[in-house]
Amino acid sequence: MSASLLVLDDEPLNLEIIGEYLSDTGYQMSFFEDPELAWKTLSERPYDFDVVVMDRMMPKLDGLSMLKLIKADPRMKHLPVIMQTAAANPEQVSEGLAAGAHYYLTKPFRSEALLSIVRAALHDRARWADVSQRMANHSRAVLLLKEAQFVLTTLDDAEAVAGLLALSAKDGETVAMGLAELLVNGIEHGNLGIDFKTKSRLKSDECWLDEVLRRQALPENADKRVAVSVRKDEQMMTVRISDQGPGFAWQEFLTISPDRAFAPNGRGIAVSRQMAFTALAYHGNGNTVEVSFPLGDGER
Repeated sequence: MSASLLVLDDEPLNLEIIGEYLSDTGYQMSFFEDPELAWKTLSERPYDFDVVVMDRMMPKLDGLSMLKLIKADPRMKHLPVIMQTAAANPEQVSEGLAAGAHYYLTKPFRSEALLSIVRAALHDRARWADVSQRMANHSRAVLLLKEAQFVLTTLDDAEAVAGLLALSAKDGETVAMGLAELLVNGIEHGNLGIDFKTKSRLKSDECWLDEVLRRQALPENADKRVAVSVRKDEQMMTVRISDQGPGFAWQEFLTISPDRAFAPNGRGIAVSRQMAFTALAYHGNGNTVEVSFPLGDGER
């Protein structure tokens, strides 16, 4: 089934351009000039759309206000919103990022930029859906867990463990996404050496997964693992993740800087820190990260 996009802009010409740029993708697109009508449609049919692409500056209901409405609705909390704007100064971008606009396009934009950021948003949406399904399928025996250790090698391992541990969380789906992001980062960046710029290129060329699998098959990576240790007390679960890589300059990835807001990747750690965890701390050279999150009411 093809992805469904809600596209909102009060300028008909901009809607026409986006429709033309995405015409060969197979995406189902619903176009709106009226932000109030778009919000009414979203609130009535919150599960019908996979991504929202909208303008920031609009009459009656501006993009930032609508973004806040979307993120405040539990049904659309994880719905990716791509903000297209000519207002690209750092303060305005930071304001949008804080409100949940983790995907940005600066007007005027090229078709390649639009395709790249839409693909990134859809990939994140698909990962959220996959992790949510894994959570639904896991045994509730995890509720008895007090301490545990896991050893991961693949992306599939990462998402499986993320879904399992998040069953105990107060906000399970958000925590599952955060854990999956950190575990995948340990595999792809830590153990396999795929850095920010390389991943941006691979994402744009739609060959990121192929490259991950290629690198995993190399002899020098055959024995590399990501180690996960877990402990749980009456109120919190703490997860420690360690990879076998050389580390990285993690400090710059704790927030989404405005100059990186327009890239198709590089937002996962910051979003996880902002939304999923009570605490997130890297240790040493950055190949170990520890996070904590509150347990659900049924866990206490």
